[in-house]
Amino acid sequence: MSQAFPAVLRVHAEDSVAVALRPLEAGEQVLGVTLQQPVAAGHKLALAAHGEGDAVIKYGLPIGRTTRPIEPGDHVHTHNLATALGGEQAYTPTERRSGRAAGGEATWQGYRRADGQAATRNEVWILPTVGCVGLTAEEIARAARLRHGDRIDGIHAFSHPHGCSQLGDDLAGTRALLAGLAANPNAGGVLLLGLGCESNQIDALLAAVPEAARGKVRVLSSQSAGDELAAGASLVDELVEAIAPARREPLSLADLVIGLKCGGSDGLSGLTANPLLGRLADRVCAVGGRAVLTEIPEIFGAEQALLDRAADRTVFESAAALVNRFKRYYLDQGLPVSENPSPGNLAGGITTLEEKSAGAVQKAGQARLTSVVDYGGQAQVPGLALLEAPGNDAVSSSALAAAGATLVLFTTGRGTPLGFPVPTVKVASNHGLAQAKPHWIDFDAALALDAGADAADAAFLRQLLSIASGQRTMAERAGQRAIAIWKRGVTL
Repeated sequence: MSQAFPAVLRVHAEDSVAVALRPLEAGEQVLGVTLQQPVAAGHKLALAAHGEGDAVIKYGLPIGRTTRPIEPGDHVHTHNLATALGGEQAYTPTERRSGRAAGGEATWQGYRRADGQAATRNEVWILPTVGCVGLTAEEIARAARLRHGDRIDGIHAFSHPHGCSQLGDDLAGTRALLAGLAANPNAGGVLLLGLGCESNQIDALLAAVPEAARGKVRVLSSQSAGDELAAGASLVDELVEAIAPARREPLSLADLVIGLKCGGSDGLSGLTANPLLGRLADRVCAVGGRAVLTEIPEIFGAEQALLDRAADRTVFESAAALVNRFKRYYLDQGLPVSENPSPGNLAGGITTLEEKSAGAVQKAGQARLTSVVDYGGQAQVPGLALLEAPGNDAVSSSALAAAGATLVLFTTGRGTPLGFPVPTVKVASNHGLAQAKPHWIDFDAALALDAGADAADAAFLRQLLSIASGQRTMAERAGQRAIAIWKRGVTL
């Protein structure tokens, strides 16, 4: 860590707390206050006196209310700060915040598909309709990789436990997610592998795949095939032959679709890694590309700032309805909407859901919110899209791939090895994680505190363009590729 690395950071001029960037000892003086207790890195310290019930301000936003009086220099965390979140709200548009000026071109080497979409990988994906054939799909993929080597970028099966014993909207969600994955441009060819008797019938799934993508899809019902392994091998071979001639060509930032995700966040995530993604999202959206934000429960408490950037009244109302629908999802289960952060978040210095949300929305920068996308749907409008999905890492990242993201940019303060169908770029919020887990982490966003935001942005863009052009992420190198489907209904 640089010797010039600051001890604390006050994120916004109106903040009543600052964040420790290194462990602080009682008695140290920072920003004009004397520490009353030790404060761990990522945790908060009070810059002003607060009475019981006062709002605590961070990122220029309220992140909860005090449960007891707080003096300047006090450690601020769960012992003296609690959420102020309630249930559904009536949202009203306020003055729109102007988007941050961002532009400039950059090129990467990708695949241009026949329908005009751009891909960062040229792969064959095997998508089982039901969990019963998940292992069969994996066996077909393993054998195909041995046969074809590196003729294409990869052959992958994405097993899951769903597709049968589901009803209504729950079954429809499974079908929509798989159909969206089949349409992702990184999948140059797709095999839909069914069993035959499942609820998620293969014909209905194929019909849910966007029409422009159906030409690259092959289907196989295992119960109808004599030897499903041989039949599957033949279809995968056919797909490989069809896509192997594809070659990378220069493409622009406008051709990128980036998924924005955070997981295992800490107190630095909203200061380093998430703003890094936000500035990149601004740049991509400014030239006509697409950025997709999800994890709806993790914008609770910060949603107004996002809603104020809606492109028009229709987008505003759709986004507000999505937030309230998600809150109702919690309330209908008898659960509070604020049952977050996780134990890892708390240990990292995040105290309330409002604080987590205020940091999480930094990933979306200042780009105009141009569309709202249902779970399993595709983000088709240039600009920032808000996608329906929960905060769970695997479920939301799978939904981002189904929405058309060809890269998932995943920030983390605690670390995770898991990757998803499209290249998953792990961005550490702090030096310690990046140094401890170099086999997980693709970029260290704490560079912004050492060298400044401009230097971090330039280095991140270079890394991102290299990955988009074929450099494998750490998750890809480790064979970490998985999906998860949002299960909301009863199981028969």
